[in-house]
Amino acid sequence: MNVHHLELFYYVAKFEGITEAVRKMPYGIQQPAVSGQILQLEKYLGVKLFHRRPFALTPPGEELYDFIYPFFSRLDQMTERFQGEENQHLRLSASAAALTHHLPDVLDRLRNEFKQLRLTLKELSATNLEPSLRKQEADVAISVIHRKASPGIRVIRLIELPLALLVPETSPIRKFRDLSSKASGGQVLLPLISLPPKEPVAELFQRGLTAKNLIWEPSMEVSELGLIQSYVARGFGFGVAVDIPGAQLPEGVRKIKLPSDFPPLSIGAFYSGDLKPVAQRFIEITKEQAKLLKKNATAAK
Repeated sequence: MNVHHLELFYYVAKFEGITEAVRKMPYGIQQPAVSGQILQLEKYLGVKLFHRRPFALTPPGEELYDFIYPFFSRLDQMTERFQGEENQHLRLSASAAALTHHLPDVLDRLRNEFKQLRLTLKELSATNLEPSLRKQEADVAISVIHRKASPGIRVIRLIELPLALLVPETSPIRKFRDLSSKASGGQVLLPLISLPPKEPVAELFQRGLTAKNLIWEPSMEVSELGLIQSYVARGFGFGVAVDIPGAQLPEGVRKIKLPSDFPPLSIGAFYSGDLKPVAQRFIEITKEQAKLLKKNATAAK
């Protein structure tokens, strides 16, 4: 049995006639098309469902209408329910560091505005960002702006954060030029802790070294920026970091600012298609937080 034919019959029975049903149905369809499909339904069932003039359901028509009424009559209610829940549901992807340290304040503000807020938070690497958005696994992703986004992916630039070098507190190195002065043939021989080479932070750091005609190969690669802080604190070497305003360093670690030759890390909000209200508001609050972070960074200089 064709479910669409049943839907058309439901509206014809509800509005007591094909002409009135065509006027009041929630989507456009021509009267001859409705008549033809109702005839197909009657032919399939082998019964007459209603008299045309004057309109009246036949006993089989009344029985069929009573059967399908509970389903079709509640579709609008279910649509409103699901859309209402979905409009309160934010699926957010970001790095573990962002989800842990930088986004809770944003989500706290969002929760105060959307009382029925539901959150799905997912850790996501930059390489998986676009596929996740295209598959609608995430409404918004917060990530590094590293390369030009593919068609259909929209990016809102939030903030640029400078890189920094973490050094053990006991190290005599106080400024970056102290490192370059100790380089042998342009190569820095001190131990370096870094993210893998393809990670944006590592790539930007190496680009800055190249601009300074320096070579500094990592002696330790780790998967997360927080690990760099831990191992610098334990004296394993110097670490490549992101200079986040207000971020606290572990005991035994100092921060050295890098020259302007080192490009900053650009952070943005990525999305695909139209944003639902909760996602739109999330981005607005995130932009406000980014402006506050920039202001704090300027004040700290």
